[in-house]
Amino acid sequence: MCGESAGSQSRENRRDGRDRVRKMRQRVITGREAAALIPDKSTVALSGFIGFGLAEEVLCAMEEAFLETGHPRGLNLISVAGLGGDGKSRGFNHFGHPGMVGRLYASNLSKADKLAYLVHKNEFPAYLLPQGVLAQQFRAIAGKKPGVVSRVGLHTFVDPRVEGARANRAARDAGDEVVELIELHGEEYLFYPAFPVDVAVIKGTLCDEQGNLACGKEALRLEQFEMAAAAKSSGGLVIAQVERIVKNGEIHPKQVEVPGSLIDFFVIGQGENRRQQFAIESPYEPSWAGNARTAPEGIPPMEMGIRKVIARRAAREIRDGDFVNLGIGIPDGISRVLQEEGRIEKVTLSVESGVIGGVPAGGLATGAAYNPEAILTQSDMFALYDGGKIDFACLGGAQFDPCGNVNVSRFNGKVTGPGGFINITQNAKKVCFAGSFTAGDPRIRIRDGKLIIEKEGTIKKFCREVEQITFSGRYAMEQAHQKVVIVTERAVLRLTPKGLVLTEIAPGIDLQKDILEQMEFSPIVAEPLQCMDRALFL
Repeated sequence: MCGESAGSQSRENRRDGRDRVRKMRQRVITGREAAALIPDKSTVALSGFIGFGLAEEVLCAMEEAFLETGHPRGLNLISVAGLGGDGKSRGFNHFGHPGMVGRLYASNLSKADKLAYLVHKNEFPAYLLPQGVLAQQFRAIAGKKPGVVSRVGLHTFVDPRVEGARANRAARDAGDEVVELIELHGEEYLFYPAFPVDVAVIKGTLCDEQGNLACGKEALRLEQFEMAAAAKSSGGLVIAQVERIVKNGEIHPKQVEVPGSLIDFFVIGQGENRRQQFAIESPYEPSWAGNARTAPEGIPPMEMGIRKVIARRAAREIRDGDFVNLGIGIPDGISRVLQEEGRIEKVTLSVESGVIGGVPAGGLATGAAYNPEAILTQSDMFALYDGGKIDFACLGGAQFDPCGNVNVSRFNGKVTGPGGFINITQNAKKVCFAGSFTAGDPRIRIRDGKLIIEKEGTIKKFCREVEQITFSGRYAMEQAHQKVVIVTERAVLRLTPKGLVLTEIAPGIDLQKDILEQMEFSPIVAEPLQCMDRALFL
């Protein structure tokens, strides 16, 4: 009897296994089949962070289907972070065709020039919201909550008393309110209403025969679970792109990012579309995913120049033990400076994508880090940020006005959006804005520890009025705990209740010609005015 029972059990197990494989095969579809499942005018949530976590096989197929058939069209696109892909044709750029998008909710359009062009041409209403709010919004939708209540965005362009997060004239004409001002217990908050998600398109590395999704080779965890849960809570569809399917038991339960019960269909990525990222030649960098370690000498140093001078000076604002966030551009060079100066182990670096520790990567690889200590989801990271965890944050700045308002989201006719800028700058204990003093192709050399300006930039960044308020200087000063400093290659300024104060200038710089005449307003000049350390320029 025992033998018969064991044999029967074995046959039953094999039969169950074949059934699982057959059912899983029915859930595996092509990119074009996935595109055909997406209805016109549906609300589609896309996972990703620049070029990480993009379901490129599906996005390519959606573009191909639209160009051939005109469908799917009129989509309401939603993304937490900017989906610039490779900065050319991937990510959001797949949707850069008139008629394909009906409405856009995102935080950033950097490197998504094709879609940004349509926003600029008012082809559809576009709303650019704080990245952290969007990350938390999907969790609210999944739990059938009315939305997100937060102070993030107060007194910026997101505030309905200012622009209400509207990115173009089409959004202003539409008249929709995507954010509301409310009062709770006598204090002001912003309320971001929830919305149904019809389709979620996410990416992972593997799934098993039950459909459980793992992200072992992904550099970031992002919002795959939150988007899938939001779609299912809304009665919607979830499509996941993976590299391959493995047998049950090959994925540890703690490595499952999205349970199989939340995913309807799977698409196997093909060729270049299955890459971990689009930032470097290699399709996969294991140290970004925590699957290998890169020796410190393998992390490229920052080339000497004014960008390095700015990064060096900004790094001096960081104290040992600080929990730090570094933004895109010159700020991400600070990690290289800390590495070179032997200080990298004395602070904890973080990126809003969810990465803690290690050395953040730059450029199109922004979001990842070499040798990270931990990789959280975006919503978890922004819970830390909004709670005031950041001791020091360094970000860029396109425009500054006398009140200390900063603009990074719309300038020179280009709409880029705030990304995580508003969450980070409103809640960090100390904020540093780092960048060149002027824009428009300045030519500056460093010689013998001095700065030499051969050709001045054509665009003044210190202007009478910023085009858009992404950071409110007045609100920062109302929060007595917040310190604000601006670091450039030739000057350092600090924000006080009286306005911007010029505290340091670079060696070799003429105060009147190189500083004051390159500003549209007159800052307060500190007495005594300090000279920036000559060692920064050597």
